[in-house]
Amino acid sequence: MIQHLKSSTVSVVVDVSSGIPTILHWGQTLAELPQTWGSFPVAFGAMDSTTPISVVPLHGDAFTGRPGLQGHRRGGRHWSPRFSYVSHEVIDDLHGTLLECVAHDLIAELEIVSCLHLSNDGVLTARCILRNVGDSPFMLDAFTVSLPLASHAEDLGIFGGRWTREFELQKFRWPYGAWTSENRLGRSSHEHPGYVWALQSGATEWQGEVWGVHAAWSANHVIYAEKLPDGRRYIQCGELFHAGEICVYAGDEFSTVDVIGVYSGSGMTPASWGFHNEARRRSPRFELSARPVHLNTWEAVYFNHDIERLKELATAGAAVGIERFVLDDGWFAGRRNDRQGLGDWWVSSEVYPDGLNPLIDHVRALDMQFGIWVEPEMVNPDSDLYRAHPEWVLATEGYEPILGRHQLVLDLWNAGAFEHVLTQLDALLRDHDIDYVKWDMNRWHVQGSNPDGKAGTHDQTVALYALLDRLRELHPRVEFESCASGGGRIDHAILSRVERVWTSDSHDALDRQLIQRGASMLIPPEVMGSHIGAERSHTTGRRHSMSFRGATALFGHLGVESDVTELRDSELEQLRHIIGVYKKYRYLLHGGDTVRFDTFELTAGAGLSHGVYSLDRRQALVAYCQLSSAVSLTPPMWRLPGLLEDALYEVQIVPLTTATSVIVPGAVVRQPEWLSEALRGAPATFTGRYLEVVGLQAPVMWPETAVLVYLSCS
Repeated sequence: MIQHLKSSTVSVVVDVSSGIPTILHWGQTLAELPQTWGSFPVAFGAMDSTTPISVVPLHGDAFTGRPGLQGHRRGGRHWSPRFSYVSHEVIDDLHGTLLECVAHDLIAELEIVSCLHLSNDGVLTARCILRNVGDSPFMLDAFTVSLPLASHAEDLGIFGGRWTREFELQKFRWPYGAWTSENRLGRSSHEHPGYVWALQSGATEWQGEVWGVHAAWSANHVIYAEKLPDGRRYIQCGELFHAGEICVYAGDEFSTVDVIGVYSGSGMTPASWGFHNEARRRSPRFELSARPVHLNTWEAVYFNHDIERLKELATAGAAVGIERFVLDDGWFAGRRNDRQGLGDWWVSSEVYPDGLNPLIDHVRALDMQFGIWVEPEMVNPDSDLYRAHPEWVLATEGYEPILGRHQLVLDLWNAGAFEHVLTQLDALLRDHDIDYVKWDMNRWHVQGSNPDGKAGTHDQTVALYALLDRLRELHPRVEFESCASGGGRIDHAILSRVERVWTSDSHDALDRQLIQRGASMLIPPEVMGSHIGAERSHTTGRRHSMSFRGATALFGHLGVESDVTELRDSELEQLRHIIGVYKKYRYLLHGGDTVRFDTFELTAGAGLSHGVYSLDRRQALVAYCQLSSAVSLTPPMWRLPGLLEDALYEVQIVPLTTATSVIVPGAVVRQPEWLSEALRGAPATFTGRYLEVVGLQAPVMWPETAVLVYLSCS
């Protein structure tokens, strides 16, 4: 029984005969299917038949890789179930086609419902549900989704990183045996983002077959990529359980996380549009395309809150075009440093004797929105909340909990703790004219148990989702941002509940170029928080020009995070100019397709290029960035694939400073002719085919500079 799920760009061919679907083909579209689908040969020395790699492969079916379902009943019984077909159904919906299959094991008294959805734009989403139809508990050790890959998916691409150096893409040959990434930090982390790529060898941004897989879950997860001895390969991913964390009781059911798969036959850039489109579909308010420019107070004042100082900061921000003022950490209770106050979510009478409303009224009078920082999942031991309810922390009885950043995790699964936080945040948003909440999360889950001693990360994450959902119901106009020491909680599950994520705590434009390039493979620019920091970076100490900082921050949700009251008049004018550029083009930046380009300079680590194309491909805003000293005296050609081949594009320079003489710094006798013409106000024109095949001659540039170009055709 073969089912064919099909979009305009992707085919997914599924065998449903065993009840748990087996994907026979996931890739390029097929016009028609053969009458019989070829079977895999039986290898000498193996079993008498080759076990297919189903969505939930099983040891009981003689699958020798990692089982997708691992668990048992009391005494170790039913540890190796085997399921058979019950039914299947194909359902068309607004966004695509859903295949739902039901299988059961009458001996183990278990049932699995498998759901495969292929969207109209080719995004595959898989989720499986385990039902316990017996009369005793089933202890669940692992429950994941497996997606088989074509044999020519020879390489893997993974993301590594750390705080202030997130989303670093690493490519390597898919080894025989298994590669795995496991995250146990209680949040989707900097170190192990839950995304993986499988690539045809030699695939680039615009060439080769590419598959991307993501476990959409905001906590512990596992990604497992295995090449079997017979040459078949698959990627398996889902939630990672602590020992004894999940038990499916009689009559209950448990679901895997959504596993999202994207495919392109034309490289990584088109494949990433699948992740972007899915994030936009899940967004609580996708229609918010004109994302307001932020001014965040953290690196301007840190904990040194003073209402007159903050009013001055807001006034200066409004003068350069800031549209949203975000009050960061330090506004509440006894929070004068990072050792105290978390959990006490009321306005500090010491710092704000008349409350927050005088500051909010000042910001509103400047025609700006007002936002505020919170960290509701955490508590300091030095807080009124902890002194009153030490039993509300996610810790293990009998052990002294290990502090992280002087704080503990508040157990939101505890009904009292949940209601307490909900009540405090509801009051904060009800009593103040707040448009935006920056929701931080800074401590790992370490030995975090519920009151009954069971590992608590799964329940905590479910409670987090419930808390955000409840606050959104109570305050539907308020926007939320997910922050976790920067990019520590970025995944498609949290993106269904927030309008923005904080990409990194680093504002260093050089680091941010690479961080945002990696992040752009996963999330669209309108949710990617990107700020212009101070001239001297808070995290690295490097100094960058305003134009380079601006060119970097433009390709996201723009903000400013520095003390703008200390800027010279010339710097204020340049900042105002860059914000004006963002406002002029944000309809394109936040409504188009992100593009990345392959250049020789990029492979050598010296430069990179990226941008955004409009959906109709008649406009583009692209940047060429020189990161370090060029490898050669003459820069490479800057090729721009993916535009309309026969269209004639006008190429204009977008100045990032009001002094046009320093748009492209460099020590050369002559820059490329197209650039010289553009600077003279006579833009050159090229066909889309020329820009793809030949390209523009890249300009000679100093390290850590960028040039911004706008292309349009009538």
